[in-house]
Amino acid sequence: MKNILRTIHLCLALAASIFIIISCITGTIMVFEDEIQHYQHPERYTVTPQGKPLSADELTRRAAATSPEAKLSSLKVYNNPSRTVEVGINLPEPEKSGTQAPARNPGKAPEAKPKGSPGLTVYINPYTGRVIDSYNPRKSFFKSVEMFHRFLGGGQGSIGKLITGISAFFLFVIVITGIILWWPKTVNILKQRSLIKFNASRKRLNHDLHIVTGFYVSIFLVVSTVTGLIMAFNWINQGIFTLTGSKIENPPPPTSAYHIGAVPVSADQVIKNSISSFPDAEYYFLRFPKDSAGAVSVSVLPHEAFENEVDSYFLDQYSGEIVGSQKFKDRNVGQKIRSYVKPIHTGSLYGFPTKIISFLVCILTVTFPITGVIMWLNRIKKRKPAL
Repeated sequence: MKNILRTIHLCLALAASIFIIISCITGTIMVFEDEIQHYQHPERYTVTPQGKPLSADELTRRAAATSPEAKLSSLKVYNNPSRTVEVGINLPEPEKSGTQAPARNPGKAPEAKPKGSPGLTVYINPYTGRVIDSYNPRKSFFKSVEMFHRFLGGGQGSIGKLITGISAFFLFVIVITGIILWWPKTVNILKQRSLIKFNASRKRLNHDLHIVTGFYVSIFLVVSTVTGLIMAFNWINQGIFTLTGSKIENPPPPTSAYHIGAVPVSADQVIKNSISSFPDAEYYFLRFPKDSAGAVSVSVLPHEAFENEVDSYFLDQYSGEIVGSQKFKDRNVGQKIRSYVKPIHTGSLYGFPTKIISFLVCILTVTFPITGVIMWLNRIKKRKPAL
């Protein structure tokens, strides 16, 4: 039986090793994306508090002025007085040859963002109103790394996504068969297999680096591959909701009561009401309505909550009254489980400590195909008869 498992372990590892290495290297880079961005561009994210902040309406106006044809899409205000304000704007699609862009109606509420339209995040000093930077996440280095990590440089529905998903499944089987092959029969063997003998021969050291390290990392790899498979294959994702008897969709958001002559409530008033209602939140993320019937969406991240424990509230864009909510605690079981998948996969669930674990697991996993191939070659040499 062990010979069969060893063959499966070896064949799958040889088939998927290059893709596993790519996923782990790109994953290693992505783990500390936020920290790297803040280190490289501190001026983009932090400012020195100086007096009373400008109104949210003034800040959005200055952000929109950076691109006259842009449409406001969002506003993110942090409770931390040293953070910049982030304004999301959508730029118009480049005009195709021979076509004319439709005329804009200044009095009309922002329309829905066209699929694929380039979006910018404008970072503004809330005290001076100075535009510090405009950043397009889609054209960033980290977005390119993410595309390789998830799709091998392709996109949704590409062969790269399928290969990455299959490789994740292969890795899952490799880890499980590795644990079975490692599992000791006695306590003495357990002690021998639980320590790396650094003073041993190169062959023995390589053996220990592969098997002993692999055992300690295995539990984290199982979690990483399972969460990766959930995000890679829709049928696995759907299975969470099927098993829990939950609905995957949220109810449709409420609408605003439009009437002739109605004037939308100011962004500044929405933010002020949000801060007064939830004074301890990490941030307040306002999404502007897509049309005259849409509601204003305000997402609030409670203090010390993990990144997806967001509560969303919907306000009538004319009266400013709350007309609906989607709180994290009210989500069904399937939605709650699904919300943990990405933070667990990326290591961001508990912040810096779990990110370090995720980083080390990615680094160590890169070595397993190398040490494994060396073990395989040593075994072939041993079996080769002398001439």
